[in-house]
Formats: sequence, structure tokens, C-alpha cells
Amino acid sequence: MRNRMLALAVAAGIALVTVPTSTAVQAHPAMTSRIAVHFDLAKGQMPENVALGPDGTAYVTFAAARQVAAISPTGAIRILTTLPAPADGGAGTPALGFALTTGIVRTADGTLYFLYASGDAATTGLYRLRPGHTLQRIAALPATGLPNGLAYDEPAKTFYLTDSVLGSISTVPLNGGNARVWSSAPELAATGFLGANGIKVRHGAIWATNLDLGTLLRIPIRQGRPGPVQVKAAGLAGIDDIAFPGNRDDQVIATLNAPNKVVRIDADGHAVTLLTAGLQNPTSVAVRGRTLYVLSAAYLTATDPNLVLATLPRH
Repeated sequence: MRNRMLALAVAAGIALVTVPTSTAVQAHPAMTSRIAVHFDLAKGQMPENVALGPDGTAYVTFAAARQVAAISPTGAIRILTTLPAPADGGAGTPALGFALTTGIVRTADGTLYFLYASGDAATTGLYRLRPGHTLQRIAALPATGLPNGLAYDEPAKTFYLTDSVLGSISTVPLNGGNARVWSSAPELAATGFLGANGIKVRHGAIWATNLDLGTLLRIPIRQGRPGPVQVKAAGLAGIDDIAFPGNRDDQVIATLNAPNKVVRIDADGHAVTLLTAGLQNPTSVAVRGRTLYVLSAAYLTATDPNLVLATLPRH
């Protein structure tokens, strides 16, 4: 695992060299924050993505452990499932060289949907875990890619997912079936390490990030098809996951992985640093009210994967 992390650090360093620097990132007055949970690095508990339940439970994917876990509001960790290890141990997983669980969504009935990238055609795909049921793969995905971010469009009963190696966004119906490439626009492509990464569905559009390019993108959904790609912000080195505070689209919260920052991006694409304390390569973010959930995987720091809770400023 140590060698894998070193390889990832080298690859991330290569990617960061190519990131544009057009967006100035300014500091915001310190927010109130605390490390709520420390995860076990030796067990591969590197949280990659998060979905919140109505009771405050955080459902997370532990990347290197190939697991999905529930983190209670008190910090108790319960492993819900472990994905099967590929025959080569995951060495054939594109870009990373280890099998990992990635994006996760929780629907209103409590069902969890999540992605698994293993470099193995028999196991790479979109999975479903219903309460009280066994794990089921509902869509196969290309083993030559790295399925990463996952979002759900409730009215359309459709999942949207990014592939960071293939540089694409694909769709899968709620009940499973064939994955279809929805967009492979150049703005989604990787330029050295990983391209399309985080993703959300928001007010008739797809919002996605490109890690290599350091960009935040918006793609309108027009009768189910992609409209022109809009670059909403650039110069965001290491941008990973995003979340929206409130019901407006003029503010986006984003994690910057290697720089160890959480930033707020306004409608003009300007970014302000909200949080640095306690962060160890933050991979995912979620918002409920004014509470910010930030999960760090410690991919590069290799020190303290954790969950940080913070209170967002009012302005």
C-alpha cells in the first residue's frame, strides 16, 4: 500500500504541473471545525466519497479497503459490505494500480448505490445495496476506465457517473442495465492523471470537476442530451468533489485534494478558502444546513484519514 500511495503522489504531482492558475484563492476567516472521526489507514479506510442519511449518518466508500461503511452521528463505524478482490489484487486498475470503491449515492428508500473500479471486467461497475438484501452489480462498466463520481437525477430515474481515465460521463437507469456514454467532451479528458472526477445533478444541469485541468464544469441537460460545456471556474488545482449549500447555484463548495483545502466558489468563478485545519487530502464534501462534512483520504499525506465537521459562515 505504501508503494501504491507513493506512485499516486508522483502521478498527482505530474497532474498538478499542468493545472491552469487563473483563479486567485483567498483566505476566509477561520470556521469552527473539529475532527469528528479518525479512520484506520492500515485497514485501507481512505474515505473516497460520502452520502448523508436523514439521521445524520454518513455513508462512505473506503477506497483501498473496497468497502462501504456507515458512520453514525456519534462516530461509530459499521462496515456494510466489502467488494470482491480481483484475481490480480487490483494491480490492473487503470491509473492507480489498486481496486477501489468510489462514488456513492443514497436514495430516499435507504438503498445505497456505489461504484467499484477494479480493472476487472467481471467486477467493475455500479452496485446496489438495499437494506436487508445482498450486494448486486446492476451495471457493468469498462475495466479499462476508472468510474469515479456518481450522481442521481431523481425525476429522470437516472444515474450519471464520471470516468476519470476515459474522460467521460455515462448514464445508467435506476433499475440498472447498460451504461451509455452521455458526454465525452474534451473538457472531461485527462491530461496526465485523472480527468472528470466529482459530479452532481443540479437544476437541470450536470456539474462536474476535472482534476487534471483544475476546472469546475456545468453541462445543461437538454431533453436528456448534453448541452455545451460551460467552464464555471478554473485554476483550482486538485479539485475533487463538490457540494451546493442551500438552493442556489451561485455558490459551490469544493475539495482541493493535494492542496489540502476546502473552497467556496462564487458565480464569477472566484474561490475563497474556507477550511484547511485537519485536512489530509480531502476527497469528498457534503452539506446539511450550515454543517459541512469533509472526508479526507490521506492518499498523499499517508497520515490521518478522517471526517471533519465544520460550520459554514453565513456569508
